[in-house]
Amino acid sequence: MNARPVIVIEDDPFPRILQVILDPGTSTERRDAFAHFMAHDVADFNGWCAETRASIPTLYPAEVRLVSSQEAFCAQLPEADAVIIESLTMGAAELALAPRLKAVQKYGTITRSIDVAACEARGIPVLTLRRRANIACAEHTMAMMLTLARKLHRITGLISIEQLEAAGYSPTVFDRRHTAFSGWPRVTNLKMLHEATLGIIGMGEIGRELAVRAAAFGMRVLYFQRNKLSPEEEARYGAQYAPLDTLLAESDWVSIQLPETSATRNFFDREKFAKMKRGAVLINVSRAGIVERPALLAALKSGHLGGFALDPLYEEPGRSDDELLQFENVMLTPHTAAQPRFNALNDFRDLLRGLAGALA
Repeated sequence: MNARPVIVIEDDPFPRILQVILDPGTSTERRDAFAHFMAHDVADFNGWCAETRASIPTLYPAEVRLVSSQEAFCAQLPEADAVIIESLTMGAAELALAPRLKAVQKYGTITRSIDVAACEARGIPVLTLRRRANIACAEHTMAMMLTLARKLHRITGLISIEQLEAAGYSPTVFDRRHTAFSGWPRVTNLKMLHEATLGIIGMGEIGRELAVRAAAFGMRVLYFQRNKLSPEEEARYGAQYAPLDTLLAESDWVSIQLPETSATRNFFDREKFAKMKRGAVLINVSRAGIVERPALLAALKSGHLGGFALDPLYEEPGRSDDELLQFENVMLTPHTAAQPRFNALNDFRDLLRGLAGALA
């Protein structure tokens, strides 16, 4: 291996930080941009980078080459000592182009796009990473579901008769000689997750993290995607495959876990809202554009949709006059689902240490 290993990395906003950490030739503009990006959670980002570099002496310094297409990826493979990919393909044809390759790192845990057997035949380890940011997104989805189910976004802090009445509730006083006192605010239509059905559209890494958490709450979990999981995987995640129409008709909660592409933009349209169970709630922590906004507003106004939660927003930063804020059964958060920043930083530190071991 050369004194400076060549690391080929699939270009994406978060993995670009690996260029900042590993490659001394990274521009000052990019370094400053990441320091600004991390500042609210990591005041001394440069110090964090220095500490991380010190822990990977076999990997730093390196030459990082970012690629954004399969063609560009293949063009860099002849000089690659290691690759870090998320959606790009590493098969037998790609391996044949990479005589120096020592390790394949998947930025995630699902290795569907990697020919693991072909890598093993070459003695090339395939490394994976269970991403904390994905876990955070699953937790955020659960938090949104719990918040809407228990109306926490509407009743937190409303503890007096006057406050509750001002908010439109009809609190009362019960005769404790005969009854308990719980429920005196008379907050109607509270829900439980236990025994409810959650439909997950897209069982990628976040969908799988969500499924195990929902199952732990006693929910029935349905999922839909193009490729069914194996029976063993379904058992592991406590999830059952259902056609999309069945999922929409039977689910009390629907969670979208899809990437936004030309194929998924406005995927959730008027037709799909109409197929949902009346009163069901839609949660979207993927990308706003997957849900057609006019169709969403119509479903909320008609009362067919029982609630909606979104992160990130249709516009970033958002607007205080966003029409969605007028609905009491809507919850919006400003692109915080994958936070804090240490989720990504700890992920990359673990990734780099594992990769350094493979290249030692």
